[in-house]
Amino acid sequence: MYSSRHSGLKRWVEDLNSFYRVEPALYQQDFSRDGFQWMDCNYTEKSVISFVRRGHNPDDTLLVVCNFTPVVRENYLVGVPEGGYWFEVLNSDTELYGGSGVGNFGGVEADLVSIGEMYHSVMLRLPPLGVLFFKQGSGL
Repeated sequence: MYSSRHSGLKRWVEDLNSFYRVEPALYQQDFSRDGFQWMDCNYTEKSVISFVRRGHNPDDTLLVVCNFTPVVRENYLVGVPEGGYWFEVLNSDTELYGGSGVGNFGGVEADLVSIGEMYHSVMLRLPPLGVLFFKQGSGL
């Protein structure tokens, strides 16, 4: 009935909608400057952007990284607002969604390496034409 690509995209949209419903950082502070912060929006030659979304509770913080090229970005450094472990909670490139399976094996540890205004950063493997969501601490 449906192709595997269609099934993968359908599953991605379902999971993304479910994630939106359970993740306060994606909706609680939509109309407040406290709910959004660019991590990097100026690296135009790489076509990668990253930002943080925040809920009212400090534990409700998400890092979102988007790679708009068909190239895997290895060892891509992104600033983060806190140290500790950042769980990869959603990855558009997983095989479940019809992707190539490029990711960060469930998450990464932040290092004390400054990037811009951030004192910590994470070294990531960015999937081609993909978006990654990370949550600091306990994951979902």
